[in-house]
This record gives sequence, C-alpha cells and structure tokens, in this order.
Amino acid sequence: MFGIETRYLSFFFGLVSILSFFNIIYSYYLNLYLNLDTYYLSFFCSLVISILFYNLKFEQKRLTIFNKIFTIFVGYIFVPLVLSIPFYFSIYNLTLLNSFFEAISGFTSTGFTIFDNIKHIDQSLILWRSSTQWIGGLYFLFSIIFLIDIYDENFKKTLTNFISFDSSEIFKQAIKIFLLYSVLTLIIFIILNIFSIRTFDSLNLAFSLISSGGFLPVNDLSIILKENSQVIITSLLMLTSFFSIFFSYNLVFFKKRNINFFYEDLHLIIYFLFIVTIFFLFFSFNNEFSDNLLSISSSMSNIGFSVNENQPRLDFLLLILVIIGGSFFSTSSGLRFVKIYSLFKYSINQILSFSRPKNVFMNKLMFTNIKFDFAEINKYFLTIIIFILSLFILSSLLSFSGIDFEKSFKLSILTLMNTVNSSLYGLEDFDFNSLHYFIKYCLILFMIIGRIELLTILLLLKKFLFKN
Repeated sequence: MFGIETRYLSFFFGLVSILSFFNIIYSYYLNLYLNLDTYYLSFFCSLVISILFYNLKFEQKRLTIFNKIFTIFVGYIFVPLVLSIPFYFSIYNLTLLNSFFEAISGFTSTGFTIFDNIKHIDQSLILWRSSTQWIGGLYFLFSIIFLIDIYDENFKKTLTNFISFDSSEIFKQAIKIFLLYSVLTLIIFIILNIFSIRTFDSLNLAFSLISSGGFLPVNDLSIILKENSQVIITSLLMLTSFFSIFFSYNLVFFKKRNINFFYEDLHLIIYFLFIVTIFFLFFSFNNEFSDNLLSISSSMSNIGFSVNENQPRLDFLLLILVIIGGSFFSTSSGLRFVKIYSLFKYSINQILSFSRPKNVFMNKLMFTNIKFDFAEINKYFLTIIIFILSLFILSSLLSFSGIDFEKSFKLSILTLMNTVNSSLYGLEDFDFNSLHYFIKYCLILFMIIGRIELLTILLLLKKFLFKN
C-alpha cells in the first residue's frame, strides 16, 4: 500500500480514537467505571496506528484498482480488530472470536450479536456497539468513492460528471460525505428526541438508522417505540439509509443539478410507494398501518428492526425486499433496485424484439435520457449470479453444521444483505454465541463479502492468480 491508501486507513483509525475518547468522557460523566480501562486501551491503540499509518513513507506508484480493493478489504479486517478491544477486555468474559464477531457485525452494519440480554450490558458498551455501526456505515460510503472506477457509468452520474476520480476529487467527495453523514445523524437524533424518545435511546437509534445497522440499546424495539407516532417517524427516518446519501444535498442545490443526479432516487420513491400500497391493500389483515410501514421500511433499508412480534409473518415477501435493497450511494446493502429494474426492462425488450422485429425498443431509464448498454447488463447479471452462488455456499455450510435448512437459508440472505435477524424473518431467537467457531468465521467472511461484494474479491484474485 502507498500514500493515499495508508492515509485512508489512518483516517478511520483516527475516528476510532475519537469515539474511544467520547466513551471515556461519557463513562466519567455517568460514573460508569466497569469498562473504562478498555476505552483507554482502544484509544491509545487506534491513535498510535493512525499516526503510524499517516506518517508511513512509501515510494508513490500509480494507484491501481487492485491496490484500492486490497486496502478496503484490509480495513474490514483490522479496523474491527481495534473495535473489538472494549468487548474482549470488558467484564463480560468474551472470547477473542466472539469479540471480533460482535465488532465485525457492527462494522458491516449487520447487527448479529452474541449477547443474550442487552439489559446486562452497561450503557458505555451499548454506546460503543452503536458507534461501531456508525463508523462502519461511513467506511462503506468512503469505499464506494474509493472504488468508483469499477462501478457503472450510470451510477457515477448520480454523483459527478467526472469520468474518473483523481486523489483530489476523492478527497473532495469524501469530505462532502463525512459532513452529510454527520449532519444527517444529528438531524435524526434531534427528531427522535422531539418525539419523546429518551436521549440515550435516540443517540443509539440515530447511529443505527443512518448506518443501516441492526444493534439496539434494548432487547426489543417496542420498549422504545410506545406510540404510533414514534413508530411512523422511525419508519420514515429509516429511509435515510435507503435513499442516496446525496439525495438531500442534491435537493438543496437543485438549480446546479440535472435530472441525472436524481434518477435513482426517483425510481426508489415510486418503488417505495408501490410496495406500501400493495401491503396496505393486501397484507394489512388486523395490523396497525404503522407496524406494516415499519416492517417495509426496515426491510427495504436492510436494517431489519421489528416492533411487533405477534404480527402475521410475511417472511418471504420481506426477504425479497431485503435482497433488492436501496440506493447505490446509501448505507443499505442489497442487489440494488435500479440494477434489477434495468435487467428486467432489458430482458423484456429482448423478448419483444424477437416477437416484433420491426419495432425499436429503447433501453432507457425513466425520467432521464440515460441508456444502459450491454456491458452494464452483463455486470448486473453477474451480480445476481454471484449472489446466488454466495447464498448457495453459505446456506450449505450452515446446513452441514446442523442448522435446519429454513433457518440456514434465511440467515444466509440476512448475512449477505447485512440485515439483522428479527421476528420479521422468524429468527429473533437465533443463538450466535453457541455457534461452532468455524461457522462464526464463515459468517464473518460473508458479512464482509456482503459489504464489498464478491465481484471485487474476484477482481483481486484475478490480479494474483492470472498475471496476464
């Protein structure tokens, strides 16, 4: 790794030291001394690594996409290692593997936890769990900018008119993302407070909602959300991680933007309204509309929270929403709606072109003049194939370990889509603590794959296995 790569990792280790410092202050303020020493340790470790990485001097070579992919992958291993320090050295006697599992689950915004009862954890460690999600969501957004050159031209147009990014443009966009991400977190926190959710819960929920994370400061969300108004506003705030992080920014500076900067979010708005209408008309049963809205928003944004364990199970439909996911430039996971829509439209046009050979069918997205070509369609199709392959491998591994097939299949989808196991999917009582160490390593690997996509791993392997 060279200059910009080490500076990139240095920034996030620096953020970990800042979060550690805040936890130290918070612990002193509320007289929470049980795990205080662990935050001092994480503070000094992350600060030393940050300074070391920042001052490392390498001969600067041309920055390749393989260097960038390797840097992102290294970050997904070593940043959670530092984040696992407060878990490992806490009073709860966690093993190193369990500590790393909890940290990687937070950093990838998945939300799987080895803790049976959140009530037994002190507030400072609960806040630390939520912080791992916040920094993980930011890391994911930065990684998109860092790897922008491997993505499709249409997605780039929602962000910039540049064909490619140099280091100065990467830095400029990274600063914009950091400010937007921080401001949106603050806005979510303030809104939750306005709706009478206590400050500590609002802060933890804000970290989870902006990052599409799955950690809660309590055992069940219904403990926090007691009124319909609170459920509805939380459902709407979940959409922050469903739409593009730049959506609000582009709305403010609309006069300087063309329609290309909004096309994905316009599709997502129609998609969201369509799904809400379908659920309201056909799947309401005796449920409150607010409960259905929360289930939809939670699944579409890949968060996975549930407020009512007694509502009728719609596992299959909600898992489909989880797989589809949200915006490309959001903290949600999923295959991405625009990819699936483009692939579907292209397939329909191909079928119609054979039945009506004299007609010309345009492969164009609604609301724009953007056309998608055959090369992009191949990428979208490869993404789906890779997802199916990953799902088959992971569900097979889980099944062979003794987990029944239905749970293995559901858990594999949630792992690859970085979505927490909850009553929405019939997995609320799943025990991660008792899993065999090999299965925990598998889940850790596939949680990371869910964030960086197997396509980038294949590109990295191609570099080393096929030199030519």
